[in-house]
Amino acid sequence: MKALIRLVRPFLTGLLFPSLLITSTTMNAAPESTNAPSRTESVVIGGGCFWCMEAVFQRVDGVIKVTSGFAGGQAPKPSYEEVCTGRTGHAEVIKIEFNPAHVTLEHLLDVFWAAHDPTTLNRQGADTGTQYRSIILYANDRQKAVAEKAKAAAAKEFSTPVVTEIVPLKEFYSAEEYHQNYYNDNKNQGYCQIVITPKLRKLINEKLIKE
Repeated sequence: MKALIRLVRPFLTGLLFPSLLITSTTMNAAPESTNAPSRTESVVIGGGCFWCMEAVFQRVDGVIKVTSGFAGGQAPKPSYEEVCTGRTGHAEVIKIEFNPAHVTLEHLLDVFWAAHDPTTLNRQGADTGTQYRSIILYANDRQKAVAEKAKAAAAKEFSTPVVTEIVPLKEFYSAEEYHQNYYNDNKNQGYCQIVITPKLRKLINEKLIKE
């Protein structure tokens, strides 16, 4: 008899007092999340030494993460020393992960043109070789269209031709750990003081990046 009562009681409760069941179900249900993760996008670019480009884009609002690495070549999983020989085909690049709700790809490319000289072939300052070439590696057709439009606009601002490559991204390889966050960890190093710090000051003054 007790077993029968246990089976019948929920049915009778729902029949006579449906609001009790509704309230109980609502109270026990898991709350809906109101903190859905923000959508992120990534783009890979190169404009000379990746230490410099990393430091620049770490200071752009809306950028979530910057990773130094290699792309654009043929050798799988290359080391820094291998890329420095110029025989891997890879360029020193950075992978920028950003929130498109806070910063557009167009703005990132505005910073890109201002952060290096896109008219020098396989060279940025004293750094020479194909690994230092100006390059944009797009992940999809939209990125390709934005990059080509931005390059055409930038070409009007320079007196010599813009030589930046625009190619599809096949593979991005992260550089060794000691290359990551390099400027922030080594601000007193010679290259950082002579090359990177003045560039950051220039871009800060132009209000393209934050301090």
